[in-house]
Amino acid sequence: MVFRKLMAAFGAGVEVDTVLSNASVRPGEPLRGVVHFRGGGSDYKVEAITVDLTAVVEVESGDSEYKTTYSFLRQQVSGPLQLAAKAEHRQPFEIPVPWETPISAIGGHPLRGMRLGVHTELALAGALDKGDLDPLFVNPLPAQDHVLAALDRLGFRFKKADLERGTLHGSTMPFFQEIEYYAGGSWRRHFNELELTFIAGPRQMDVILEADQRDGFLRAGQDTYNRFTVRHDEHPAGVDQALQRGLESMARRRGWF
Repeated sequence: MVFRKLMAAFGAGVEVDTVLSNASVRPGEPLRGVVHFRGGGSDYKVEAITVDLTAVVEVESGDSEYKTTYSFLRQQVSGPLQLAAKAEHRQPFEIPVPWETPISAIGGHPLRGMRLGVHTELALAGALDKGDLDPLFVNPLPAQDHVLAALDRLGFRFKKADLERGTLHGSTMPFFQEIEYYAGGSWRRHFNELELTFIAGPRQMDVILEADQRDGFLRAGQDTYNRFTVRHDEHPAGVDQALQRGLESMARRRGWF
């Protein structure tokens, strides 16, 4: 463990460290960890300990873009307690990871372009410290895995992923994820690129596809959309069929399918 020092009121140092028991989780699962802290040179009252799940989000402003941090879950894991001088204390916690939490790792590997994390905030009398960002790796739900694997089989090649500010229909998040692909296989006849977004809930999820279509005769390229729903208990073959129908529907609008 690596303790960081919080200099509380009157210069009394309190050292804090947060250890996640399962830094790799799926949406809907509990995130567990322990906040360790040591008292400083005098007794102190800890007013509250709060865990904050955050994400780095891209924001468009006019012709420019910038990145900012958004909190998408904030939960108090401890109320007031007394911390004696030099004493050590540990506070376990367990918080639910929201179903709509974006994916930040696939197959045990970080997803390029994504940054999620956990901040632990310790409130002392006269001091407030949010601490460092502990990385959080969120793996796909099984149904999401099926969609991602199907796109691989169809020849789509991963480009990048990011979070965009905004709230989509059916979502409660202040941002949404876009997983971007280069079109591959036979789909290159229809699309340049494909963007994939998930909106997950406890029983099912919506899959949103946005395709950047190729230029055609007497018609400039443009984006087309498709949205369909998949149950979490759906058979993988059903997920494949829903994805295929969604892609075919977008291609059909060009009159080439």
